Amino acid sequence: MCMEGDPASARAVLPEGWPRPHGYSQGLRVPAGHDLVVVAGQVGWDQNERFVGHTFVEQFEQALSNCVRIVEAGGGRAEHIVRLTMYCRDRHEYLDALKDVGQAYRRVMGRHYPVMAMVEVRALIEDAAMVEIEATAAIPPDEPPKA
Repeated sequence: MCMEGDPASARAVLPEGWPRPHGYSQGLRVPAGHDLVVVAGQVGWDQNERFVGHTFVEQFEQALSNCVRIVEAGGGRAEHIVRLTMYCRDRHEYLDALKDVGQAYRRVMGRHYPVMAMVEVRALIEDAAMVEIEATAAIPPDEPPKA
């Protein structure tokens, strides 16, 4: 088992001989004592429940930003996110926009890559939503509380 990262925070876990994934982690080990912030599914709308755009990339970036804002409200930062589960109505929209999705991801998350899953679903609760994202963050015990 190979682990990377600061021992006080979540560390990537990768079985020996496995290739390093690009854009996500295969597994993370979170030390004891972290506070969890669990984020409900977020869609691509703003705080007034208005969709920010009509493209997959626009909605993806807003939904991911919403997740980070909730984690921040819970006292964490984007790099404390350890898991993202993304639901999309059409995986081809995701795959066709992968380069732009990657750029949007890095604008919001930088080069932090938690474990992730993308699941194609028949529909989302909001008809205009193209993507919905859930997140889990593990905030270290020594993280200063948000002012």
